[in-house]
Amino acid sequence: LMQSLFTHQVKELGLEDRFEIDSMGTSAEELGNPPHRGTVNKLKEMGIPVVPHRATQITAKDYRRFDYIIGMDEANIRNLRRILKDDPKGKIFKCLSFVGSNRDIADPWYTGDFDATYEDALKGCAGFLSYLKRQGEI
Repeated sequence: LMQSLFTHQVKELGLEDRFEIDSMGTSAEELGNPPHRGTVNKLKEMGIPVVPHRATQITAKDYRRFDYIIGMDEANIRNLRRILKDDPKGKIFKCLSFVGSNRDIADPWYTGDFDATYEDALKGCAGFLSYLKRQGEI
């Protein structure tokens, strides 16, 4: 969801040449799987192109490659810190922190509520773009 949504927002702003956007998990349980059917349906309903994707797991190499690593919930953040050796360069952020909230984005795998997840993801992406503007990065 986040990869497709953020890619769409960046393209709408004409900034796609400034970003490398990817989505990775913090566990191996979904490796190789495409986006969930509910996610695909929600993106289509909102007119957002689905980025072709198969689940991969984040590694230390990815930590060196990316400037920002954004987790959706507290479990993601804990796992990211473990996998990425406690984030020595301060690259890990919780998605909704960009809109001043410490709340988790509810995982629709468990809640079944793709609408709420979409709304939170939309807020988080917009907040991240605002953060990057304030930082002078875009």
